[in-house]
Amino acid sequence: MGDLAQKNVMESENNGSNIGEIMLRLLPMALCVVALVIMLKDSQTNDYGSLSYSDLGIFRYLVHANGICAAYSLLSAIVAALPRPTTLPRAWTIFLLDQILTYIILAAGAASTEVIYLAYKGDTDVTWSETCGSFGVFCKKATAPISITFIVSLCYVGLSLLSSYRLFSKYEAPIGQNNNKGGIEIANY
Repeated sequence: MGDLAQKNVMESENNGSNIGEIMLRLLPMALCVVALVIMLKDSQTNDYGSLSYSDLGIFRYLVHANGICAAYSLLSAIVAALPRPTTLPRAWTIFLLDQILTYIILAAGAASTEVIYLAYKGDTDVTWSETCGSFGVFCKKATAPISITFIVSLCYVGLSLLSSYRLFSKYEAPIGQNNNKGGIEIANY
């Protein structure tokens, strides 16, 4: 009876951490969808012309990156919710995909920040004038999805830490072939 109670306690602890992981995987999905919708609706027309997110390649990249991250977050939450034991290939796959998506969304946020900074400040060295003086509404609306993207980046950093902890704490490092008795590998030249 003691073993059964211990097993039930371990399962309830697993379910608690699993629910936390599922929620952490769903949060970026919701944030990505919000950022995506705000950016898709961002456009302004005035006496100087019209400006839309699709006129700037980096904002199109931001929209695509948010869409990809939202889809991955949903799929990874579904996979995390499935009651299956974690295998080494599954742990590696989740770890690598978490890493890749972290860098994709971080790159989208960083590049978009640079573009919006140039839109606000301009660059007199290359004679770029500030665009936000003429398209202020567009710039203000574009700032929100960029900020949300950095919050998503923080969520993905947390997911990357969680998946790396699960991978590297559960499985042993591969054992290399070494001929020395001390366990230290020495390069032979």
